[in-house]
Parts: sequence; structure tokens; C-alpha cells
Amino acid sequence: MIKKLSESGFYPYCFFLIILIFSTSTLANTIEPAPQVSLKESGLLIAENALSQGLTINIAADSNYPPYEFLNDQGEPAGYSVELTKAIAQVMGFKVNIVMTDWQNALRGLYSGEFDALQNIAYSDERAKSIIFSPPHSIANQAIFARTEDPKIHSLEALKNKTVLVQNASIMHEYLIAKNIDAVIVPTKTHTDALRQLSAGKYDFALVANLPSLYLSKEFNLNNIQPIFNPVDGQRLSYGALAGNEDLIARFSEGLAILKNTGVQQKIYDKWLGALENKKSLLKTIGPVAIYILGFLGLIFIGIIVWNSMLRKEVEKRSQQLKAQQQQLIQADKMASLGVLVSGVAHEINNPTGLLIVNLPLLKSAWEDALPYLERLQENEPISLAGLSFERIKTEMPYIIDEMNHSTIKIRDIVNDLKDFARIESEDNKSHVSLNHLVSTAVRLVDTSIRNATTQFELSLDPKNPHIYANAQRIEQVIINLLINACDALEDTTKRIRLTTSYYEDQQSVIMKFEDQGHGIKEEHLSRLSEPFFTTKRDIGGTGLGLSVSSGIIASHHGSISFNSAIGIGTTVTVTLPVVQTIT
Repeated sequence: MIKKLSESGFYPYCFFLIILIFSTSTLANTIEPAPQVSLKESGLLIAENALSQGLTINIAADSNYPPYEFLNDQGEPAGYSVELTKAIAQVMGFKVNIVMTDWQNALRGLYSGEFDALQNIAYSDERAKSIIFSPPHSIANQAIFARTEDPKIHSLEALKNKTVLVQNASIMHEYLIAKNIDAVIVPTKTHTDALRQLSAGKYDFALVANLPSLYLSKEFNLNNIQPIFNPVDGQRLSYGALAGNEDLIARFSEGLAILKNTGVQQKIYDKWLGALENKKSLLKTIGPVAIYILGFLGLIFIGIIVWNSMLRKEVEKRSQQLKAQQQQLIQADKMASLGVLVSGVAHEINNPTGLLIVNLPLLKSAWEDALPYLERLQENEPISLAGLSFERIKTEMPYIIDEMNHSTIKIRDIVNDLKDFARIESEDNKSHVSLNHLVSTAVRLVDTSIRNATTQFELSLDPKNPHIYANAQRIEQVIINLLINACDALEDTTKRIRLTTSYYEDQQSVIMKFEDQGHGIKEEHLSRLSEPFFTTKRDIGGTGLGLSVSSGIIASHHGSISFNSAIGIGTTVTVTLPVVQTIT
């Protein structure tokens, strides 16, 4: 089924949709200058008198931190923070001079007084000791980047003794120093430097801002690196100035509040950072549709896999059932052939056996009649018969004749039992039968197996002689099977087998209990004993059908069969059948 799906174009179609999603995502995240947000269109009043005062504030910015602040293709400052700063300056009525440099020089220039403020500085308690911050205008997440083929880590402690690239003097540089995790810190001038050196395989990891690093790695085709986890919560980016410049920070804070309240700040944010949320974005339009299609196709695919798995299991189940039925048919055919054979052999045996049964009593009578004549002869002269003295023959002959007669009757009974057992009968051929009689017959049939297996066989039949409504042949089959199993379980002839029948009047049931002192059955196997083809005797020719068939026979007689066993102690099989009457 899966192969057919693949051949029909299912996988290529899914692959096309995935490429479409990623291509729209790439398009949405491409850094391109956009038209400036108009403050007049937003309804803001510009402080023209303040502009005429000629106040200029020197702002330092990182030239390599897109999409917040960077130099565009024309070499001009661009980005979210740059445009936000210009909008605040315009609404608050002062001028700004944005100087693009690397972050270390920007921070050093703030402390030296070269710059009045920084527009994109992350807050920390340590920095707050000397720098005052405006409310945050955005949140930046930090991430640990690694090469795609290298092992992944999931904790800062895993950086111990590893080389970690960071932007010099950045918030993550300060964070690693404060954590003191024994990592080898490698400062770089820019994020680009850190990512390139990581991609080249010179160092182990880079701890950098997540979004700028994703932009830069895409711009410079650094495809062998990726973020693996975020070690800290998002960092608040704010305007910052040295302590003592509260009035300056108040201007930025007020301007930022105005832009937020009028929606201008949100427009600038959407322009640079909210491309995925822009309703006019191609991804916004196509993405959900593609996701729904992929989800629907995924559900179909999963449904096909589940259905295919269920179908395979059902086929395996049916195959096992058919195999079991085939084995049962083979067994039934064997039994039918055996029945024909037994009937023929029984007929051949019964003929001479019948002659013996008829003639042995005649022989005994002849011996008794001849005995007085032989005694008179013995008085005149000692005589011998068959090489034995007359006195010995006189003593042993009655015993010999009785034993011959008894053995002949036993042969007749066994042959008749075999004929009855091998007779093909309908499953519905049920009648009222004595359970004790069925047990005695089955014991006679397997007498040799029992005597070869143990010298400690015990048979106890309930004196109430309970009767059941059953197919006698089928119940005998169960008894014989359980007795043979008990014989096979014994390890030597000193171990005991006990078979008892018991009548329970209150439950109107009769119980056959087969107890052996064999090697026992493992607990996990007990629940599977009635399964077709399950056997613990496969190495000695077991088929796993005996107990399965026996369980089916007992169930068809509205009875039950249970197993209790312990390794090294033995097994007890309990068969319960409904009783119809008792004869004492």
C-alpha cells in the first residue's frame, strides 16, 4: 500500500508543499529596506519649536545586529531600533546622530562620554549599577549555536572545558564570566565573526543572539550551524545612558510611550520583526492552507499506516486460525484412518480372542474332570506332565487357566475400548454416561504409558458415580490427553500421578482433578496453554493442539478447565462439568 502511495506521487506532493512553506518563510524574512513609517499619517504632533532648538543626541549602534540595527547596502543605518530612534526623535523634537560601530566600541564610547546613549542595550543588574534604562522596546532571545553534525548539549554545564564564541562585551559575554562554568571564552568583534569561525570548525559553540544570528547565517550561507537550545530567558532591549542623564532617558521613555499608544511603534515592529504575523505576508496567506493540506494528508497517511497494520495483524490471525483448522483436519483424518485400522485389527483380534473365551472354560472343566483319573495313576506310579511333577501341575494348572481367561477378557475389553475411541461420532452424539466409567476406560487405554512413567499412580473415583450428559468419545479424548501430559511431565518413576473424580451436590457439578509431581510450568505460560500451537514440548514433537482441542471440547460441554502449576513442584489440572444425576 505504501509503495503504491509513493508511486502515485504522494511523497513528491508533500515535498513540494514543504518546499513552498520554507520558500515563503525565506521570502518573509529577507532584510530589505522599506518605506519609512510616516508620523504625520499617525496623527502625531511634532514639537517644531524643540526642533528649532538644534538639540542633537549622539546614539551608538551595533553595525552587525540585524534586524535591529545594521548597515544596509547603501552603507546607511537601518533596522528596527534605528527607525524607532528616529521616530522618537521626531515626535519629541530633538535630533539624533546614529553612529554605527562594533558593540565593544559602542559600550566603551558610552562609558567615556563619546556617545550620549545606546539604543539597543540589554538590561542586567550589574549594568544597572552605572547605566539607567528606559522601558524595553523589544525582547531578544539568546541561543547556543553548534555545527549540525556535532553532538548536541542541553545545559550550560556541558560547556565546561569547551571553547565558546561570544560577541566581545555583549550581555552573554558578561553572563558567561559571571556564571564561571570553566568554559574557554573566545570574544569576537561581531556576530558574523563568531558564526563564521564556528562554521569553519575552529571552536565548539557560539553563545549569541538568536534572531540576528539566524539572519546572518542565512545571508552568508552558513548552512552547517544551527541553534540547539536557549540557556536564558529573553533579554530586555532598551535605551540606556550613564547615570545622571535621567532627563535624556525620560525623553526616550516618553517618546516610546507615545509611539506605543499611537500604534507607530507596533507598525515599525511589524515591519522589521513581525513579518510572520503580517497579514499581507505571502506566508500568512499560503502557510495556513499548506499546513492544513499537509495535516490532512498526514492524517490520511497515518490512517493508511494504522489500517495497514491492523489488516496485517488480522491476516496473521486468520492465517493462524486456518493453520490450526488445517492441523485439526489432518489430525481428524489421522484419527479416521486410525479408526478404520483399529476396526480391522479389532476384528482380527476378536476372532481368536472369542475362541479363547469360549474354549478356556471348557479346558478348565476338562482339567477338573481329568484330575481324579490322574490322581489314581499317581497313586500307582509317579507321573509328570510337561516336564513338571503331578503335584506341581495340580497346583498351578487352575491358576494358569484362570490367568489365561482373565488376560483374554482384558484383551477383549481393550480392543472394544479402542474401537469405541476410534469410532467417528457426531459432535451432537451426546448421552447420559458415567464419568467414572469414562475415566476407567481412558486409564485402561493409556495403562502402558502410565506404568512406564510412574510406579505411583493413584486413581480415586467418587462412590456416588456421577453421570454427565456428554459425548463419551470426546471426554475420553480429554482424559487421555491430560493423562499423557502428566506422564510426559514426570522426570522419574518415583514421582506421583493422582486422578480423582468428585461430586459437588451444592454446585451440581463434577470435578476431575489431574495432579502430577512433574517439573511444572512457568507462570507466564499458564495463560497461553489453551492457545493453538503453543507448546513447551516442541523439541520432543509437541504440536500445541492437545490442550487447545481439549479446552474446546470442555467448553462445548458447558464446563471449564483451569491450570495451576509451580516450577519443581508439579501441575494440577482441574476439569469441571455439569452433572445430571448420581447413582450410588
